[in-house]
Amino acid sequence: MSDERSLNFLEEIIEQDIAEGNNNGRVHTRFPPEPNGYLHIGHATSICLNFGLAKRYNGKCNLRFDDTNPVTEETEYVESIKNDIKWLGFQWDNEFYASDYFQKLYDFAVELIKKGLAYVDDLSAEEIAATKGSTVAPGSDSPFRNRSIEENLQLFEAMRDGKYRDGEKTLRAKIDMAHPNLLMRDPLMYRIKHEHHHRTGDKWCIYPMYDYAHGQSDSIEEITHSICTLEFIHHRPLYNWFIEQLGIFPSHQYEFARRNLTYTVMSKRKLLQLVNEQHVAGWDDPRMPTVSGMRRRGYPAEAIRQFSDTIGIAKRENIVDISMLEFCVREHLNKTTNRVMAVLDPVKLIITNYPEGQEDIFEAENNPEDPNGGTRPVPFSRELWIEREDFLENPPKKFFRLAPGNIVRLKSAYIVKCEGCNKDAHGNISEVLCTYLPESKSGNDTSGLSVKGTIHWVSVPHARTAEVRMYDRLFRVEDPSNEEGNFKDYINPDSINILPSVYIEPELAKAKPGDKVQFMRKGYFCADTESTAGKLIFNRTVTLKDAWAKEVRKS
Repeated sequence: MSDERSLNFLEEIIEQDIAEGNNNGRVHTRFPPEPNGYLHIGHATSICLNFGLAKRYNGKCNLRFDDTNPVTEETEYVESIKNDIKWLGFQWDNEFYASDYFQKLYDFAVELIKKGLAYVDDLSAEEIAATKGSTVAPGSDSPFRNRSIEENLQLFEAMRDGKYRDGEKTLRAKIDMAHPNLLMRDPLMYRIKHEHHHRTGDKWCIYPMYDYAHGQSDSIEEITHSICTLEFIHHRPLYNWFIEQLGIFPSHQYEFARRNLTYTVMSKRKLLQLVNEQHVAGWDDPRMPTVSGMRRRGYPAEAIRQFSDTIGIAKRENIVDISMLEFCVREHLNKTTNRVMAVLDPVKLIITNYPEGQEDIFEAENNPEDPNGGTRPVPFSRELWIEREDFLENPPKKFFRLAPGNIVRLKSAYIVKCEGCNKDAHGNISEVLCTYLPESKSGNDTSGLSVKGTIHWVSVPHARTAEVRMYDRLFRVEDPSNEEGNFKDYINPDSINILPSVYIEPELAKAKPGDKVQFMRKGYFCADTESTAGKLIFNRTVTLKDAWAKEVRKS
């Protein structure tokens, strides 16, 4: 099953299992999100891992929603998660919910009570925490720990029947209050919550805890390799204990290190704060590390899959430079996007010897990286919009764009020579004046001139306008969660700059939401979900080069 690249530690485990005939050579993984928020890049890498391993070893991967907390879970999140997984390019073999197993999990709990391995406790959450002990001191038994099996069965049934208030009673596993692993000190299995569930309605008022429901759900589905992040390594003994005591299918848990990204946060709690406090425009704000935000910003799913494969998996926590993700995005967009012309900071260029009223149509190459990319028509006229930075009245040495006496090529059109400029009453440059060489037409140039600069342009009478949202990184420090003070203190005030009236070539008017292009010399952009024929909106996906690396070198 191996290929030329070295195997990661999970692949080594799976290949050994297959070689030894464990699980009859079967590989079955799962992705188990809680539907209490939108997926982010961390989830995306986990999706790529679990679905990728299943595909690699001709196995299966389930999508299971861990919907055991009705207070925070919503159908909206369920649907967004499914959409994100499909967009990333994966399809689950089975769709399950932890709530599918509520009756089975209840029956398992009754079985443990009958074995003397679970009991109903009247202590409050604060009292239970106070009896847990510490890493150097054992915990103390609850005064209700030795209730009879019959009493526990009656009380647990009464909990299910809604006879108690929230928090009045819990069901705990009866393990060892002196266990060196604090999670094994009689952990909670069930709590009372009189809340409406997004799938089961008001049928249940007791809900299983994650540590109890998770392993049993894996076992019910006969998951062979239950892969989770490293913070669950201390939960594994409890995962195994429940399965062993119940004598059910022995799913196994394996842990890999969470991969955090620089210049962002990936805590659902913190992301929810950003949304609720309106630091961003929603879960799909293009500055968010959510899958929906990255999709709206223009990140291709293929680039996210490439990123996940490139960074690999490890057993130690690590932080990955976001420039690696941006590199994958650029690499894919460079191969797949058309080059188009858009002028973000315009000044008018007038070709004084070009006949007034005359127009040309040039065929511009769509993508030099794609031999089958074709061309598109671009109209040309006497008056053009160019970038203000492409003209300097008093340029420094080696400035190869427009300046008095300089010549440049207008992309896909003619060579022009700068003759000077006009200024407004405030001394600002209002027009750049040039003459063109008719014999220098692109593709049929007989001028014999060699120019060092090429600039883009948009014909004034043909230009369309668009709103362009220049997105940048949401935080101005690499690891905002580890800085002093509140992580929100490090939000980048320049993470968005809206340009309300950018001139674009008329072909771009056809862009539909999600369409991706390269604005020549400016970066990669994507038509926003709010973009319409009447109001075109483009989001900057990523710059052409890593501008932040340059800033780091300066500092």
